[in-house]
Amino acid sequence: MTTSPDEGSHSSNADVKAIQAVVGRPITIHLWEDRTRGEQWVPSYDAASLALLGDEYLRVAGNNAVDNGTRTFEFQPIKPGNVHIIFEKRMGWKFTAEDRRVFSISVSGSGLQGGL
Repeated sequence: MTTSPDEGSHSSNADVKAIQAVVGRPITIHLWEDRTRGEQWVPSYDAASLALLGDEYLRVAGNNAVDNGTRTFEFQPIKPGNVHIIFEKRMGWKFTAEDRRVFSISVSGSGLQGGL
């Protein structure tokens, strides 16, 4: 499952985005980041339920003075159940988050039957 970047969205209220997932199948979440302003998305999640497989940043081609692009997080569900990932947009000089995104992930079993 993949979510698309949320460019230009700066709401202070967290809208919960629902994602359906399956144990063992990675999910990706894309978020827009403006590193010129010092923005950085920081995820909080239950490490017993999700494993972070990847965290990449793809800069948008442009002039050298601007550094913005898409940050892609890849998670793999470890066990069935419901889990939340809370992303906070942090700025190095602020004590509070600039923005927040909440993803509610409903993870079902792998669908594999016992025995070979």
